[in-house]
Amino acid sequence: MLMVPEVMQVAIVGLMILVPLCLIYKKAGFNPLWAALVFVPGFGLLIVFLQLAFLAWPNAKQGTER
Repeated sequence: MLMVPEVMQVAIVGLMILVPLCLIYKKAGFNPLWAALVFVPGFGLLIVFLQLAFLAWPNAKQGTER
């Protein structure tokens, strides 16, 4: 028995998460391919959010200059 509708639902939800994360990674200065971690079963999405929350963003300003 084929489960095409369920597979399509998973693909659509995955893309709805992947595309915005790619844009966030690009604006943060990271490689957008890191967003593919959301497809890792288990803790993939958690790893993505922890990485974005706790790593220093490469394009962030390092303080104000006077």
